Amino acid sequence: MPIDRKEWAQRFPEFLVEAETLLAKSEECLSHLQLISNDKDAIDCMLTTLLKLAGRAQALALEAVSEFSLHIYGLLNLAQDHVDLHEQALAALKDCFTLMAWQLELVDQNTGQLSLDDSEQTSLLEAFAFQVGQTRFQPVPASQPLSLMSYSERQA
Repeated sequence: MPIDRKEWAQRFPEFLVEAETLLAKSEECLSHLQLISNDKDAIDCMLTTLLKLAGRAQALALEAVSEFSLHIYGLLNLAQDHVDLHEQALAALKDCFTLMAWQLELVDQNTGQLSLDDSEQTSLLEAFAFQVGQTRFQPVPASQPLSLMSYSERQA
């Protein structure tokens, strides 16, 4: 059921604070990975925060943010057991986080729209996919990772 504009306007500032917190936590995990390569706890933490961010964004119909988070999640989840998250892969991931932070600032607080094309997202996702050994970037179906979240987590 869609949220009405008044409810959306009330929930968006809270989402923005939480999204920035989750993104900062992901960036901390990334910094940890730059010091201790392929640390499973740091990767798991990043996966959890990306999934939570995607769910929160989806609850407010912020598709660009939700889908971008899910795509990063999907690539990182595929990569965690199969490749080395080397310096170039981590740099590509950092670029994705930088774009996401920038996009969060550009979401129209009245309409929830992000008036940008997705070419930069796609380019950064392809670069990260290449660095983690995925020859082609394949979007993750939105329903797949979000199904890992409980109903109450999606509603919170």
